[in-house]
Amino acid sequence: MRQNLVIITSFTLAISLFGCDNGRNIETICKNNPEICADLHKDGWCLTEKTKLIQSRFDLLDNKNPTGKQLYQQLTYLEDYSRCIELASGVQHIIHTNRTADRARAFRLSTQNLSRLQDETRERQDPFMSYYQWTRFGDTSALNRLLAQENAGEVTEPFLLAQIATYYSNRNAIKAQQLYLKVFAEIQYADFDPNWLLGLASAYRQTQALEKTYMLTKANLLLTQQKYSEDKMLALIGGDKTLAAKLDEYAQNLIDALEDGLYSTSPVALWLAPQPTEAPPPAAATVEPEKPNSP
Repeated sequence: MRQNLVIITSFTLAISLFGCDNGRNIETICKNNPEICADLHKDGWCLTEKTKLIQSRFDLLDNKNPTGKQLYQQLTYLEDYSRCIELASGVQHIIHTNRTADRARAFRLSTQNLSRLQDETRERQDPFMSYYQWTRFGDTSALNRLLAQENAGEVTEPFLLAQIATYYSNRNAIKAQQLYLKVFAEIQYADFDPNWLLGLASAYRQTQALEKTYMLTKANLLLTQQKYSEDKMLALIGGDKTLAAKLDEYAQNLIDALEDGLYSTSPVALWLAPQPTEAPPPAAATVEPEKPNSP
């Protein structure tokens, strides 16, 4: 839902937060479909986790053939809800003791429902469920299936490609590089994880592409605002401060390209692409100028 109002009153803010105009308000969903919410707690604890879970259940209410991604999301939303309500159930309400009991009931039911849903989806072999079974149960056959699915071109979701790239990061640096670069080209910036920059930096370091290692690490630092040792960073490129200045600029250009959804056509994408030999980054003049309001 898009908001085009200049003045946002408390009423319109509530609409924008809870989506009253698109049928996904959780109070409306629970009123019209009580079975969706019967096992959940009733007070305001864990509102974000509860909202995501209710909306996911609502999306699948009449869906007889949910995708692996939809099931994965429902499983992870239920996991998040269960963890949150477990903590909330330990908070004793002095006046309204029934609320504490209600949260404890919700936690108990959430663990039961999670176990049931895991059992019901255990035989699913699509990429998302292969990933879930590998990461939650340590199922190596699910991992091997996921890797085979990626090799066969059956994995297209950037999130999954990034997880597979992470798996390869200490096993096959070239493969990891290829997968991370594919993720950069396809991911929406809202879903971008800055840790992927470090993953790709590590893969390049293994192949001694140290300028790329420096640039990607610097991009991560710009995004996360983490403290770092300038001396250690410079050591990656032999202490060359002139080169560091160019790579610092290129790190910002990378962030801008990802944010604008223009990574695939940007000079930085060309530079990061696998090459027979490492070359310095293209001249700064070929890169679009930084936007005034870039984060």
